[in-house]
Amino acid sequence: MVEAHAHNDSCGCGHEHSHEHGHSHGSEEFSLRKELTPIVIATVLFLIGLIFNESLHNTPYAIAEYAVLIPAYLISGWSVLSTAGRNILRGRIFDENFLMTIATLGAIIIHEIPEAVAVMLFFQVGELFQDYSVGRSRKSIKALLEVRPDTANLKADGEIREVSPESVSVGDIVVVRPGEKVPLDGEILEGKSQMDTSALTGESVPRTVAVGETVLSGMINQSGVLTVRVTKAFNESSISRILELVENASSKKADTEKFITRFARYYTPVVVFLSLAIAILPPLLIPGASQSVWTYRALVLLVISCPCGLVISIPLGYFGGIGGAAKRGILVKGSTFLDALTQVNTVVLDKTGTLTKGNFRVSEVIPQNGFKKHQLLELAAQVESQSNHPVAQSIQQAYGKPIDSSGLKDYEEIAGHGIRARLDGRTVLAGNDRLLHRENIPHDVCDVEGTVAHLAVDGVYSGRIIIADELKEDAVEAINALKQQGIQTVMLTGDSQSVADTVAQKLGLDQYRAELLPEDKVDALEGFLQSANKAKKKVVFVGDGINDAPVIARADVGMAMGGLGSDAAIETADVVIMTDAPAKVAEAIALARRTLRIVWQNIILAMGVKAIFIALGAIGLATLWEAVFADVGVALLAILNAGRILRVKK
Repeated sequence: MVEAHAHNDSCGCGHEHSHEHGHSHGSEEFSLRKELTPIVIATVLFLIGLIFNESLHNTPYAIAEYAVLIPAYLISGWSVLSTAGRNILRGRIFDENFLMTIATLGAIIIHEIPEAVAVMLFFQVGELFQDYSVGRSRKSIKALLEVRPDTANLKADGEIREVSPESVSVGDIVVVRPGEKVPLDGEILEGKSQMDTSALTGESVPRTVAVGETVLSGMINQSGVLTVRVTKAFNESSISRILELVENASSKKADTEKFITRFARYYTPVVVFLSLAIAILPPLLIPGASQSVWTYRALVLLVISCPCGLVISIPLGYFGGIGGAAKRGILVKGSTFLDALTQVNTVVLDKTGTLTKGNFRVSEVIPQNGFKKHQLLELAAQVESQSNHPVAQSIQQAYGKPIDSSGLKDYEEIAGHGIRARLDGRTVLAGNDRLLHRENIPHDVCDVEGTVAHLAVDGVYSGRIIIADELKEDAVEAINALKQQGIQTVMLTGDSQSVADTVAQKLGLDQYRAELLPEDKVDALEGFLQSANKAKKKVVFVGDGINDAPVIARADVGMAMGGLGSDAAIETADVVIMTDAPAKVAEAIALARRTLRIVWQNIILAMGVKAIFIALGAIGLATLWEAVFADVGVALLAILNAGRILRVKK
């Protein structure tokens, strides 16, 4: 969040106080009335001085001109003058404030007081627009700040007390009533409810939660009363991590911003010495050249040269991009990653949990040799009742009744194959195709699409249960959107080749690799990185953040999908997608491209207008009035243009 006022350090553009608004969630907000009051007073005095300037100028009452215009100058320009003074004492001479101070004091010396007031006044108006614009950018992140919970209902010794979330420890029990925010991350012990997660994820549809599920700090409880055991301290909770990310996003600056900071450092002294040369040399070298005319031209050059439009609008542009992304449930950890996203030509995606839901469901029960469907499912549920494997759990869930496993004996798990056990005196096998071959069970089906559990009783094949992992609703749309942006799509998965073939066909992926271990994924990604680097392009890896941390860390841009609850994801990823929607990947790239386009529009606009007016000022065709309009006008146009980023279309 520092981004919008970071330029104060490099070029001192603007008055310091105006950039302190809303720096953290605790500080005061931008107040239009407070900012407008000095501008209105200065404007009234300026207009009086301007109207009566000529009539007073040639009378004994000429001092009245100073009595009206000097207060106007001090009211409108005090922050610039004081900042310039402070910066000179710190040894930072060449900045925006210094340029404006010598230009306006010089104008007063050559008796162009109305122009001096106008420079300060219009600059203040430009700053007001900037502050307003920063305020709007910040509002897009404000939703995150507002979800920070203020209190927690701590349940201890049979009573409930309202305490600060910071004072609650891991393992404590808190109660969340309907309408309240969840104060800390935790596991539900009692209750069932609908949760509004929109502030964290941008998702408008409420999520249903029940006993055993995790709730995150900042979610809003909509219906039932929940009893929650705290699993993370407040400063480690999801919302605190998100706030920290947003606050620090500006520390990772894009190359464009670094270029402008360097540019201003050299540009300002060049302009000051050029102006000095214009003021001193022509009267010495050109016969009949007037000292006052050339001094005036030098002052005009100083005012025109203020790099305000650039220095304001570029950080503001990136700030708008980060804010616009946060509004859509995409957390970008810095403008450098926004820049990197604009150069992406390959998006590599994990399968389980990223393109698919990662929740295995029984899709088909195929009995054989005299078994009925319900008998086969019951048999499988009984045998699998001792296992916590996802396949076993999906079979138990599909059976959906209390499981009688009292007749189960000699239970044995055979690694990489399945289970052998005695059930009511019969030998039952449940597992993959390798288990059937190992135990010499005759069967007619080997290659089955999806994950399959075969069953055999006393050496006779009894049927199979097919378990499928469903594609996410927007997975097809996500891949199509990336292809429309001209991006190659690749899937890396640890799942079987047949499952990968099916998913890749449904999604229309460009490339895919199956049966990979986590370290194989890193090797596969290295290959894509090498070919992308040759083309001066970038590679994004999108994973669900838990077992994908090594690959996320290795990619040019690592994205964590649904990474809100995963520490590994938030730590490692450069971009955190707070929902489980893969379509957000294309949205993040589109937003980054739009941000960079607008930033470059601002750079070209500011440089172009400055160059024209500097040339006009040097040959005497531009006055201080044009200089003021050139400087403030460019800054305002750049600010308004940067504001467009927040209105990015889906």
